[in-house]
Amino acid sequence: MLNIETKTFKDLTTKELYNLLQLRSEVFVVEQDCVYQDLDGKDEKALHIIGKKDNKIVAYTRVFKPGDYFTEASIGRVVVSKEERQHKYGYDIMEASIKAVKDYFNETKIKLSAQTYLKQFYNNLGFKEKGEEYLEDGIPHVAMIKQP
Repeated sequence: MLNIETKTFKDLTTKELYNLLQLRSEVFVVEQDCVYQDLDGKDEKALHIIGKKDNKIVAYTRVFKPGDYFTEASIGRVVVSKEERQHKYGYDIMEASIKAVKDYFNETKIKLSAQTYLKQFYNNLGFKEKGEEYLEDGIPHVAMIKQP
């Protein structure tokens, strides 16, 4: 069972911040063999959606109000630890993130930059591709929008 919390940057404990950055690095840098600047200065503006199992962070996203990342509200850094993916926690953390955008920002239009191989996952959550595929940090991505 995934326990999901929503926190502002200032509400994160030092341990939580360390653990969520470790998870992001584990997946986005090491597993995907992609050298990129994860610490982009935007975490302070984000709401952090944290999924814990047995008190360990195993799923995470960060969400932004309109104008803080894209013109629309947005969800990014969607990550689930490799060992926990079989439990479909990606859906749980994304559904909590979509709800957080509505609850905290009163927005239902959401944009994200999806790794192309995950298009179907995001389609299942109501997101539709917008525009052409592009490279971001050497990995194929596509912009996706969820509208009411």
